[in-house]
Amino acid sequence: MLFAAVRTASAFSIRTLNHVCAPTRSATLLKHFSTAAAADSETLVNNRVSRAAVPSSLDARTLSENLDLVLSHLRSRRASDEALESARTITTLNSDRVSLIQKRDEALQQRNELSGKVGMLMRESQGQETEEIIGIKAEATKAGETAAEVEETLATIESQVNALLASLPNLLDDVVPDGDDDSQNELVSQWGDVSSLPKELGWTEDFTPLWHDDVATNLGGWQSDAAVGMSGARFVSLTGDVARLERAISSYFLDRASEKGYTEVSPPLVVSRTALEGTSQLPKFEEDLFKIVPESHTCNGEDAFLIPTAEVPLTNMHAGAILEESELPISYCALTPCFRAEAGSYGRDTRGLIRTHQFYKVELVKITTPETSNNEHEKLTRHAEECLEELKIPFRKMRLCSGDVGFSAQHCYDLEAWLPSTGEYREISSCSNTGDFQARRMALRYRPAPAADDTNADAAKKGGKKKKAKKPKPVLCHTINGSSLAVGRTLVAVLENYQTPDGDVVVPEVLRPYMGGKEILKKKV
Repeated sequence: MLFAAVRTASAFSIRTLNHVCAPTRSATLLKHFSTAAAADSETLVNNRVSRAAVPSSLDARTLSENLDLVLSHLRSRRASDEALESARTITTLNSDRVSLIQKRDEALQQRNELSGKVGMLMRESQGQETEEIIGIKAEATKAGETAAEVEETLATIESQVNALLASLPNLLDDVVPDGDDDSQNELVSQWGDVSSLPKELGWTEDFTPLWHDDVATNLGGWQSDAAVGMSGARFVSLTGDVARLERAISSYFLDRASEKGYTEVSPPLVVSRTALEGTSQLPKFEEDLFKIVPESHTCNGEDAFLIPTAEVPLTNMHAGAILEESELPISYCALTPCFRAEAGSYGRDTRGLIRTHQFYKVELVKITTPETSNNEHEKLTRHAEECLEELKIPFRKMRLCSGDVGFSAQHCYDLEAWLPSTGEYREISSCSNTGDFQARRMALRYRPAPAADDTNADAAKKGGKKKKAKKPKPVLCHTINGSSLAVGRTLVAVLENYQTPDGDVVVPEVLRPYMGGKEILKKKV
């Protein structure tokens, strides 16, 4: 679904299209159409044009000047033909826009010149309207009408361009490998021996590890039928020790994040359409969201939705702001329930806690400068890894390939925890660097610290007067987000990896302080 024309213009026109070239740049733009992409196409990285020449996210001008690069990234993402055509259409519309701006400005200039001539003739005629003056006035009016008509056409084009831009994903970092789907993701590292915990817990060769829902049922803490009865499929109720273990995991994750310098936030669970557009869940993924009917609630007159992740409210806390470089990086963490319709996953992972409509997650968000974002992305990912290491759950770190990386991400790591019931690794955390993709959508900027002014230093030495230093222009921030970790999936991993042949569950050492010192959860069924 695309933005409605009015909403799109308001959300993107100032933030995005102000960067589109002015009429004086039209010749440069046309030149770039034919030369920029051709030069870039000589450098291929992972079967696509290197992004080195275009480090920022796309506005209409950047896309138009680098169409071949953009198309190569869309193809690398295995994007639809519709997406490819959208990119081409933006280039055409932007070219039309340049010509129309020139036509509008010429009409306005003509009107102003004619109006000036009318004033001069009126003074000469001492206020009497001659036939010449009436004729010139008519010409001025016609020029003004032409400018107004062109302005209306420009507004229509702007809405079309904004809607098309909103439908296109982020460009890919050069490190992202080429691939069709998750089967071609790249193994970066692996931690833990999948046989270590089974040895400690006395698993024998003939022991078949149970699924987490069976383990939880044996502990008397799995009430799925009751949840389905009141809420429908893909909802679960946990009770007793299992519910307490889930809470212990949440508290542990929050405490670890706070120790690493993240500021804990308790954000709203209901957000507006604009907020979701800012983090790019909308317009593309509306069918995966839980929408609140307008009769029940709106967000300042806008459509309201339950959050799919705390990434949305945490990142939007600074939407429209201009931060100071000294404030960055900003690091937030939050424990929230997350709500997802899972519209595209019919029939997948219908058992247990792997894929539910409601689940808890501790989210990490960083707002950084472009220069530090890669390093901060690594730090955030490492913070999530450390939680798994302290829980002693084997996991692997995967770099997502071009066909699997998320819509807003330019580079993403998945952490996958070992689940012995199925003998496979499953995603438990996804840590993404979106570059300035989200920041552009929500107008999130910072002002770089002013550079040392050698001119003023020399003037001070000579006793001269200091010049007032110019403030640097605001720059788009970079945003990073990741789960540390998905609480429900961590509960799955703990129940499965720490089960004993007797049906008990040993509490991981780092969680025992949150369980009142309890070391073993006893089988009750």
